[in-house]
Amino acid sequence: MSDHKIFDSIKSYNDFNNHSTLHPLVSVLDFSKADQRHGYKMSFGIYTIILKEVKCGDLAYGKHTYDYQEGTLVFIGPGQTIDVSNKTEIYQPVGRGLTFHPDLIMGTPLAKQIDECGFFSYNLTEALHLSPEEQSTILDLLVKIDNELKRPIDKHSKKLITANISLFLDYCERFYDRQFITRQHVNKGILGQFEELMTDYFHSEKPYSEGLPSVGYFANELNLSANYFGDLIKKETGKTAQEYIQNKLIDIAKDKIFGSDKSIKEIAFELGFKYPQHFNRVFKQKVGITPKEFRENR
Repeated sequence: MSDHKIFDSIKSYNDFNNHSTLHPLVSVLDFSKADQRHGYKMSFGIYTIILKEVKCGDLAYGKHTYDYQEGTLVFIGPGQTIDVSNKTEIYQPVGRGLTFHPDLIMGTPLAKQIDECGFFSYNLTEALHLSPEEQSTILDLLVKIDNELKRPIDKHSKKLITANISLFLDYCERFYDRQFITRQHVNKGILGQFEELMTDYFHSEKPYSEGLPSVGYFANELNLSANYFGDLIKKETGKTAQEYIQNKLIDIAKDKIFGSDKSIKEIAFELGFKYPQHFNRVFKQKVGITPKEFRENR
């Protein structure tokens, strides 16, 4: 049996976990029904949310590993691959899960909600850690969805199922907000590192060779997913990560304009702009006047 499992349909994931398929596009799972297993590499073409109630080994995602502890809620989106590291130790899965196919949400408000919430693009290291009360809320919502799946499919099924999944994600957004607050001391440290990284970047040779830095660049330097990093910065500062980078860029640009006799064109290239006109537009948008006018008014 291959150690690499590919789940591109609800039935394939149900079969792997010894579940019957009540609906072709969505399923609620009880992992205790699954056979004992060792670790697998798993690739997903479906949305999957897993609430683990037992430690089952370290999960690897990209270059990082995560100790998959009890009470952890993980969001996996289409195109993601995870790897349970214990390839030899046998364990019994325990927990609950919700999985749904991208086709289920086509043309529904849920599709836009998923794009905006970003959970399914977080790294496993950025999983949601639930309190007992929060776990109870999540389990109640899974029961509601499961009860709807056990009914015969009719014209109301899709609307009610997607509405309940939407409510599920609303609660998860609330719980993530709580988690950002309870980890504020950690977030402050990340914010400080972000400031240092920006300063180092703009005072190095990197702008010449790599251009303007992206949000993804700094997220990667901090070992965070771009979405999680962006959400963290927004909740800590009220600004998007891109706005934060641009503000830092403008502060450094002002220092360069005041502190040297270099031309505006030279300063633009030093900051990573390919075209001075682009620098002029960004500067005027943020400051209200052009770099040249700013220098003349000093």
